Amino acid sequence: MASVTFDSATRTFSGASTPAVDSLDLQIEDGECVVLVGPSGCGKSTSLRMVAGLEPTTSGRVLIGDKDMTGVRPRSRDVAMVFQSYALYPNMTVAQNMAFALENMKMAKSEINERVQWAAKMLELDQLLERKPSALSGGQRQRVAMGRAIVRKPTVFCMDEPLSNLDAKLRVSMRGEIANLQRSLGVTTVYVTHDQVEAMTMGDRVAVMRGGKLQQVDTPERLYARPDNAFVAGFIGSPSITLFHAPVDAGHALLGNYVVDVPRSVAQTAGKEIIIGIRPESWDVVAPSENGIAIRTNHVELLGSQAYLYGEMVKGNGVKTTPERIAVMLHRKARPQPGEIINVRPQADEIHFFDATTEQAIR
Repeated sequence: MASVTFDSATRTFSGASTPAVDSLDLQIEDGECVVLVGPSGCGKSTSLRMVAGLEPTTSGRVLIGDKDMTGVRPRSRDVAMVFQSYALYPNMTVAQNMAFALENMKMAKSEINERVQWAAKMLELDQLLERKPSALSGGQRQRVAMGRAIVRKPTVFCMDEPLSNLDAKLRVSMRGEIANLQRSLGVTTVYVTHDQVEAMTMGDRVAVMRGGKLQQVDTPERLYARPDNAFVAGFIGSPSITLFHAPVDAGHALLGNYVVDVPRSVAQTAGKEIIIGIRPESWDVVAPSENGIAIRTNHVELLGSQAYLYGEMVKGNGVKTTPERIAVMLHRKARPQPGEIINVRPQADEIHFFDATTEQAIR
């Protein structure tokens, strides 16, 4: 096994005015699973393809272990790729699909059979080895694609949105299976997804990208609790955090008529305006007579174990004061109706502060 290192790795496509990946510095430790996540066009898939050798670096370099991969062909990198589209050969059986790469490596038939049987048992495909892909479900096809990568016993797994073609329920079960498989094999894994829930549940660490640049890399827990900037705070978490642009005066920020105590470091750094972030679970519903923020209900999502209210801030006379949509987690039995006003108050130790100009977190 080996680590993967992006050393100022840059990829600029012909005719593009900006790099698809811009000076990426990222160290992925031996046996670690790091998930690259971000919106479409952020450079996550290009970064993955640079590891696999499918995209060359324009500048900088990618290392596997201590070996510089510049100019090394994909077949010589000992990297196994799992694609979004499965990419199975339709005329081959499951066993033949899994054995194909090993046959090209001129491996002995006995060892090929041993590896195929080993991977098939691990992935619960041992009863399906004689079927062709057309006779398999989406989840079974994805397992075959995983098996084809596993039998090679590679140094690095590269997985490019392998679950995006599956239905929601199957995605949940498959991401658990992949996470368990990666841990049991201990293979260094670079995993790409646009689904932040998938990223948070699968990665030892998560790397958030935007516009080709790395925004933050950390454990899922720290990424959620201590985002480095407003973009990361807004991208990680579902429903997403509510971000308010609030004026600051004399060490206080105003959310409508509600006064937020601003830490001294924030008051000294922020200037005349600050971005305040509050996650849905960081609101307390309080009585109308208590000091709080009045929210007019737009709609409520009932999710069985939880309920989320989406609304807008209002003054006492019902006049809208801010365009931000506010998300509030409620008790699962709460049933506010559209137009109903509830009173909420942010939990002081759960408030995030960001500079209004740079959008960087203020600690």
